[in-house]
Amino acid sequence: MTAPAGLRPVREIENTWIPMPDGCRLAARIWLPEDAEERPVPAVLEYIPYRKTDDTAVGDSTRHPYVAARGYAGVRVDLRGSGDSDGILLDEYLPQEQDDAEAVIAWLADQSWCTGAVGMIGISWGGFNGLQVAARRPPALKAIVTLCSTDDRYADDVHYMGGCVLASEMIGWASTMLAYNSRAPDPTVVGERWRSMWLDRLERTPPFLHTWLAHQRRDDYWKQGSVCEDYGAIECAVYAVGGWADAYRNAIPRLLEGLPENVPRKALVGPWSHNYPEAGIPGPTIGFLQETVRWWDHWLKGEDTGIMDEPVLRAWMPEPVAPAPFHAERPGRWVAEAAWPSPRVEPQTFALGPGGTLVDGPVEDLRLTFEGAQAAGVDAGTWCPYGRTTDTPPDQRAEDGLALSFTSAPLDEPSELLGFPELVLTVAADRRDAFVAVRLCDVAPDGASLLVCRGVLNLTHRTGHEQPEPLEPGRPVTVRIRLGFIAHAFRPGHRVRVALSPTYWPWIWPSPEPVTLQLSGGTLELPVRPVRPEDDELRPFEDSESAPPLATEMMRAAESGREIHRSVESGRLEQTWIEDSGRERMLRDGLEWETCGRDVYMILDGDPLSASISSAWTVAQGRGPWQIRVETRSTMTADRENFRVTNAVDAYEGATRVFAKVWDTSIPRDHV
Repeated sequence: MTAPAGLRPVREIENTWIPMPDGCRLAARIWLPEDAEERPVPAVLEYIPYRKTDDTAVGDSTRHPYVAARGYAGVRVDLRGSGDSDGILLDEYLPQEQDDAEAVIAWLADQSWCTGAVGMIGISWGGFNGLQVAARRPPALKAIVTLCSTDDRYADDVHYMGGCVLASEMIGWASTMLAYNSRAPDPTVVGERWRSMWLDRLERTPPFLHTWLAHQRRDDYWKQGSVCEDYGAIECAVYAVGGWADAYRNAIPRLLEGLPENVPRKALVGPWSHNYPEAGIPGPTIGFLQETVRWWDHWLKGEDTGIMDEPVLRAWMPEPVAPAPFHAERPGRWVAEAAWPSPRVEPQTFALGPGGTLVDGPVEDLRLTFEGAQAAGVDAGTWCPYGRTTDTPPDQRAEDGLALSFTSAPLDEPSELLGFPELVLTVAADRRDAFVAVRLCDVAPDGASLLVCRGVLNLTHRTGHEQPEPLEPGRPVTVRIRLGFIAHAFRPGHRVRVALSPTYWPWIWPSPEPVTLQLSGGTLELPVRPVRPEDDELRPFEDSESAPPLATEMMRAAESGREIHRSVESGRLEQTWIEDSGRERMLRDGLEWETCGRDVYMILDGDPLSASISSAWTVAQGRGPWQIRVETRSTMTADRENFRVTNAVDAYEGATRVFAKVWDTSIPRDHV
């Protein structure tokens, strides 16, 4: 591969096998300078289960060759049991995954073309295991870039939120992974054994949902792989990256605060959703690959790029916009803090007042009663947005009307937030099990209500997520609810609104019985950041840049959308979310692949036990006469005592069904 002036020509190794100590082999694709044998380079590893041959091939081709041309080996490895690698993928983030990563890093460091220095980069799953492997301290691992990830698997992932079952994500993601894990390896890579590998995966790979739902408390299962259990285990440099529109941003300030003082760290939070920042939606994008090269040059080559002389936290400060289900860009500006927690950020406190007001002074003798509506949450948007046209929460006025809402007077001066808003409530419930969902909104002069951030707390988890304590009906408890990490600029004339509800479907699985809350007091604490004139002098990011993507053609157009159907007569509310990637073909080798998912969420007003979710996925791949298709179906319902979960897989080679399996299980509810 030729390279522009000043860059090193790159060669691609389409597949190489990395041996594990137990004899398993992991499949890797490597991009490295053509002269790396004579001039060895550091290696940058991305280690994920999303199939280097098809799923991530196009994105990989834009990032890894870019870094390789600048003097690195970009390495993409399929996890054990995924893609073309041997073995079975039994669950997320298991110790085996981390063991394998250590073996991969040692193998890379020992190659003749490698200097012995290794970095890790990854988004989502790859961001998670970057932190987890860093806590293992493999000697060759010098630095990581972790994007859209978490330090706490229980608090901030697709399974639970504030001790509540994250209904919209847990079953959908489990069904997605059931389909992903059921795909066949590529015969051009693994040879004739592809069929036996495929059938073995189909038979032995379990539905992850059963395990996740069996651990409804923050127990040892979730603590494994949660680096917040011991930040001191991490010694290498950490660059934590995320976006305000993404679900995975809360870990960034926790990492900055929790990592030992001697661990170099930086953080970047842009306006983006679940994307790499050079392609982030909403924009503006940045030259993130250039930023990573500055990071790697410093930590893997020992060059002074100046990156560590810059503020520890750099964040986009979004301006308010009209609420809409999609924003191509969010207006705002870059701000920075030299330390986190920042001593410059101070709380501003509002009290929940009579008549739905937020007031500056204390409030005495507040007495409000409120019963939740199962329809509350219909305009919540997607928990983990990817920048699709229906991801972002629309105008919240309808949601505010289904909640207990408190609104401030119009602001006289601008007020900019950076941090975690918190709500302290004194509340009683009429049931032993209940939760509170909290939304913070920016109300424009025309009345439009823009969601800023939110939080949820299972009230039986009020003293912690390890040992739930049932509520005593009618007895008030005082709780502190932390909302999501956020930056937001309130403008003069706008109002602050906080809204509470004991229901939030389909994000949160409803409590077993309808809940009425009695509110007797509360305060909202906002993290106010004064304007810093030095922000205007920040080093500008370069424009977005990457290597050219692999050439593909669309065989069938992609489609995504969200539909809502409501019956006034029956009170039935049904939401359908469609995510269809279309069918795409790689021009260089003719490989075709497609993914199509459909999730349906149904509930009847006034009947929390009517809640049901069904998730159906079809994944297919093929090349000429070789055509594979897998269909999965998952459902979840509940009664007062148990969740009922079914999963089914049907696999086809051509038109012939070669595998079918059904799992049906019941799992007790544990104060959710």
